[in-house]
Amino acid sequence: MTAPIAVAPEHAELDEAALRSQFPILSTMSRGKPLVYLDSAATTQKPRRVIDAVRDFYLHDNANIHRGVYQLSERATIAWEAARARAARFIGASMADEVVFVRGTTEAINLVAHSFLTPRLPRGGTVLVTTMEHHANIVPWQLVGAATVPIPVSDVGELDLAAAERMLHEGPSLLAVTHVSNTLGTINPVAELCGMAQAAGVPVLVDGAQAVAHVAIDVAALGCDFYCFSGHKVFGPTGIGVLWAKQEHLAAMPPYQGGGDMIDEVTFERTTYALPPRRFEAGTPDIAGAVGLDAALDWLGSQDHDAIRRHEDALRDYAIESLSGIPGLQLVGTAPHKAPVVAFTMRGVHAHDIASLLDGDGICIRAGHHCTQPLHQRFGLTATARASFALYNTRSDVDALARGLAGVRKVFGL
Repeated sequence: MTAPIAVAPEHAELDEAALRSQFPILSTMSRGKPLVYLDSAATTQKPRRVIDAVRDFYLHDNANIHRGVYQLSERATIAWEAARARAARFIGASMADEVVFVRGTTEAINLVAHSFLTPRLPRGGTVLVTTMEHHANIVPWQLVGAATVPIPVSDVGELDLAAAERMLHEGPSLLAVTHVSNTLGTINPVAELCGMAQAAGVPVLVDGAQAVAHVAIDVAALGCDFYCFSGHKVFGPTGIGVLWAKQEHLAAMPPYQGGGDMIDEVTFERTTYALPPRRFEAGTPDIAGAVGLDAALDWLGSQDHDAIRRHEDALRDYAIESLSGIPGLQLVGTAPHKAPVVAFTMRGVHAHDIASLLDGDGICIRAGHHCTQPLHQRFGLTATARASFALYNTRSDVDALARGLAGVRKVFGL
């Protein structure tokens, strides 16, 4: 199934001004300066269409789902299930019922850890991960008793595929891999890894949190067993996310949480459970969040994916070129195939000081270990600064970052 992102005529370019005007926050001030938002890997900003969709739901359609026979509840239920169908189409799923709504990528991975992995995890069992994983794709496996074994990365931030193939044949219970590194920006060859895993009989979970805003997703083409992402990483609300899983896995998995709406019949002696996906959606969910996610995916799907890719690639390259010329600045993660994420250090200046000083100029970047402590240890670092871009960023944002970093050097007498 083709990823449902519209393709405009060849060589069309983004209308940057028109695009930015759809994001109200980008016209605001920060510290008395025009906002320069360069932390989209942490969370993306929201277009007005998403903000209006959430607002309109609360104004006109707010009710609980699946439980009321009155019209308001029916409208809310229709909106919830329409969002599920939209998410399924967005990632190339064959049916809507393969999509489970969760709070985000983290909850999705925990769900798979408890409901899929735990029943099949042998004593001493392992989960094969990568050195570049977010903590959310390490800790849940450890919580259920698995040892996490990392595929090494090279000095430029690429996976060692020969090592990956060898390690897959050593009998891990699962391969859990990030599609795009939140720190390095490396876009991993997920389809190739899934092919290796399939040959070794190893199921695959893909953490797509950093990929969905930049890469067209087709789960069938990738060949994975599970794919998950967070709404707030793809211009949608916080508190809503997606776990996609093959139907046969969902059918065999026990519930992760108990409560309302995930049951078939309850007695004091025993409970039977609803069919997937409702089996995994206990309690009142974030209905407005799903409505906002629906709007976000619809909005992104209406954009020109090829133009977005060219724009983001050019922005990444311009940022790398601009920052590479700053004395004492060292880029971290220089893989040739990467998303618009640039991590770096500056000799003699802590990453937190860099971010704090840039904040004074209205520039928002990330500083710290970015929930990838093992990756930072691999590079002999405790922290990096990170600028991450989205389709609404421009070259002027990069210029502001470069000027701000020159100011940081001046403050430190470098």
